Amino acid sequence: MRRTVFNEDHEAFRETLRAFIEAEVVPVYDEWFAAGQAPRDFYYKLAELGVFGIRVDEEYGGAGIDSYKFEAILYEETARAGVSFGGSGVHVLLGLPYVKLLANEEQKKRYLPKFVSGEEMWAIAMTEPGTGSDLAGMKTTAKLSEDGTHYVLNGSKTFITGGVHADQMIVCARTDSPSAEDRRHGISLLVVDTKSEGYSIGRKLDKLGLKTSDTAELAFVDVKVPVENLLGEENKGFYYLGHNLASERWGIAYGAYAQAKAAVRFAQQYVQERVVFGKPVAHFQNTKFELAACKAEVDAAEAVADRATEALDAGELTPAEAASAKLFCTEVAHRVIDRCLQLHGGYGFMNEYPIARLYADNRVNRIYGGTSEIMKSIIAKDMGL
Repeated sequence: MRRTVFNEDHEAFRETLRAFIEAEVVPVYDEWFAAGQAPRDFYYKLAELGVFGIRVDEEYGGAGIDSYKFEAILYEETARAGVSFGGSGVHVLLGLPYVKLLANEEQKKRYLPKFVSGEEMWAIAMTEPGTGSDLAGMKTTAKLSEDGTHYVLNGSKTFITGGVHADQMIVCARTDSPSAEDRRHGISLLVVDTKSEGYSIGRKLDKLGLKTSDTAELAFVDVKVPVENLLGEENKGFYYLGHNLASERWGIAYGAYAQAKAAVRFAQQYVQERVVFGKPVAHFQNTKFELAACKAEVDAAEAVADRATEALDAGELTPAEAASAKLFCTEVAHRVIDRCLQLHGGYGFMNEYPIARLYADNRVNRIYGGTSEIMKSIIAKDMGL
């Protein structure tokens, strides 16, 4: 099926990225998988490749290309190779939009050059042990000091991707109590240096999938955060979170589509090589029908993912459209990857085969960034229901 979303520059980047993955990631990926995270030094290699600076303005050391299409290629190529870049995805997809949208000029000069170089890795801490998707229910507090020079941060967060390697953490905290009319009022976004006194990393969480992604629990005990580290305006954090959730959900949708496409590739290769009852598994009618059905679903997901990418680049991707793309692509990926694993038989259950890792990695797509049930609620509300 002909695609129009990428041009020659994108395809040149794809070739460079594919070669980089083959040389720098594939040979050591099993070591990362066993260790439960990618090494911190790897992120400097990504920075040298230019991955972190694509959407950063040139004056701060970036390429100044205001497009998510290069990140889309990153999703496709890592999935194609059956690998990931660890927790670095949140650095660009989640961290950068907040800095670009909210940081003042002084903050951009302070943060962005180190962001681009990989000297400082970023992540965002939203979820708390007792809140889950209910961000308005967060309990972490940031109280302004009497002299007005800093906030005092107390609380905890969990499921924080990139939480082990992060140097700067965007922490969502309550700077005011919720009002009777709006429980979302009172949340602010603070940039917290992870070396600050009172800031601690708890358990590195042992997850079902995404084994190379460093995901952690965080705790804050009287952490002093300079007022100069406030992103945007006080008490408007929930609005900012809602604004950037569209790009986050696009990333999950596109990543899920890329995983589904990769699953079909892995299964097609396997059934052509695997011989049972004297002939390749690919020769059986059921195999052909299953892969054909999977291919059709992936084609549909590709169209949805591409359309969402164009809308995001144009600044026109609405929250409901992002929710729809995430719901559709993640549900397609769930079905396709499961069927492709089935075609591998018992070998599909072995972690040495990429389809097994893909199966485990994919499961969280229907949970984080808002569950499928939350996506349905957003879509229904947009329909006036």
